[in-house]
Amino acid sequence: MPLDWPRRRALPNYALYGAEAGQSSLDMVHYERIPSRASRFGFDIEPHFHDVLIQTLYVTQGSGEATIDGKVWAFVAPCLMVVPARSVHGFRFRENVDGHVITAAQSAIESVAMTAAPDLLSFVRTPAVLTVEPVSRRGTPFETLFEAIGQEAENSERWQYTAGLALTIALFVQVARLSEKAEMADSPARASLVARIERFRTLLDERCRQRQPVASYAAAMGISCGQLTRICREAFGISAIEAIDRRAVHEARRLLVYSSFSVKQISAELGFRDEAYFGRFFRKQTGLRPGEYRQQEQGRLAQKKPASVAKAGSQD
Repeated sequence: MPLDWPRRRALPNYALYGAEAGQSSLDMVHYERIPSRASRFGFDIEPHFHDVLIQTLYVTQGSGEATIDGKVWAFVAPCLMVVPARSVHGFRFRENVDGHVITAAQSAIESVAMTAAPDLLSFVRTPAVLTVEPVSRRGTPFETLFEAIGQEAENSERWQYTAGLALTIALFVQVARLSEKAEMADSPARASLVARIERFRTLLDERCRQRQPVASYAAAMGISCGQLTRICREAFGISAIEAIDRRAVHEARRLLVYSSFSVKQISAELGFRDEAYFGRFFRKQTGLRPGEYRQQEQGRLAQKKPASVAKAGSQD
């Protein structure tokens, strides 16, 4: 059980383990290797907490035991650990342990997450010990992210803290993804649904220029049209045909704004039988004719272009 506040007050409150807490903690993103601090304490970190700091550990070698708010986890590398601010925690590392530790101001991370992706907040505030599957380890960005944060922590250039904070947000996006995958693994039915959703998304990306019917997608997935529609309604709140149409419209918008293709060429590129039909389809989905949409969006882009760039462009 988590310790109550009176018992917390009797525990050491550190900025970093072995150093007294201070106000400088409010604008820091600190990086170090796990052994660099743990070895100074015999690889045994006694229970303590941080008032304002959250720690994220990526164990790349070795094993040990983590205690966070009364819950004990035995861990083996590779794994990821999240210790939010005010969580009472301690570690017993094996002496062969290696990996990374990021320490940052939790309030700063939460402020950015609140604006950019509120769903991340629960992953920032929840203690976790997550296994990183060795088979997929090469494909995970954890090593790259931790090393990039480490480089910024050692960098004294301007915007050092901002860069470190941005990379830490990117790290928590990966924490959230890993947490969700772990949750799905505990529910076979949920895992099956997510796998089908991802398969449908992949097919949409591959076939968005082919105007294939629902039956074609369902056949490629080995399910019925009714099953595909139920999956879409559960995942996206729309039918399968609506999902197919929205992906086509997204591709049409991209081509209208960022390509020099004519409307007729775009119509053919997206698999429509003729330009008039494409025009009616696009207007039904967006409220604008293709040419109107192109003029509107390219006008907006021109307004956002910096004056120096616009001037340079006018001289070409």
